[in-house]
Amino acid sequence: MATKYTNLDELRSEKRLLKQEIGELEDILTFKSKKESLSVMTNGLTDKFLKETVDEEGEKSLSLDTQNIMREISTGLKETASRKNVLNLANDGVKSGLLETTIKMGTVALVSNFAKKSVMNKNWKRKAVGLALVYLAPYALRFIRKKLDEYQKNKTASSLEKLI
Repeated sequence: MATKYTNLDELRSEKRLLKQEIGELEDILTFKSKKESLSVMTNGLTDKFLKETVDEEGEKSLSLDTQNIMREISTGLKETASRKNVLNLANDGVKSGLLETTIKMGTVALVSNFAKKSVMNKNWKRKAVGLALVYLAPYALRFIRKKLDEYQKNKTASSLEKLI
């Protein structure tokens, strides 16, 4: 190594260049913000759903962007209920019943609309109701659906017994 450098200044300049290169590599590998790091890890998937807020003390914190999340949900529901899909529903109507599918979509639209409005409300109780709807409504709807199916089976069986 001593033969590679002729004087101490060359060695110091090489050391300075190496430190600069290491610093550049550290800048690439370390993330300045949590949102940026999550964005890189998820290939930009989380960008829409997270927002950075600055506290009164100047510290950055990461939080969910509920408004954008609800916008994405409502957009998905609108796409599901678009005119193009109505033809698919008509074709599917033979298998599962067009009325049944329409009722399902209408119920989902009503519940999601109410949940969206509740989550966007400033009152924390309404927000809690909206979040509860988002998480509990599918279970409640499945339970109601199961009970309705049982009721329909019982009615069909009783009407068959009357015929016999």
